[in-house]
Amino acid sequence: MFKGQVSSLLFAVLTSLSVTAFAATPPKVDVAKPAVTQAAAVAEVGKVNLNTADAATLQRELIGIGEVKAKAIIDHRETNGPFASVDELLEVKGIGAATLEKNRDKLSLN
Repeated sequence: MFKGQVSSLLFAVLTSLSVTAFAATPPKVDVAKPAVTQAAAVAEVGKVNLNTADAATLQRELIGIGEVKAKAIIDHRETNGPFASVDELLEVKGIGAATLEKNRDKLSLN
């Protein structure tokens, strides 16, 4: 009977050690990848120049600006010349005060 208890105890100890050894192995984590992604995101963040941006840039960077409104901004710029003020964006059909305010910090004229 004593031999059976020792065997059971030895089995339990060895099993728990092997489980602990495998469970303790940390998964591989690529730490550099998120840092690169964050750096790229920071590099992409910037102001959109109303006088030089193409339609794709306007759509991608500005909130509430789709294909039609981006084209309208470019058409207004080609017809009336470069924007002298960010507030002139209100003259573009389909752009209201709410859209301008959402994007004011993202817009530039330089």
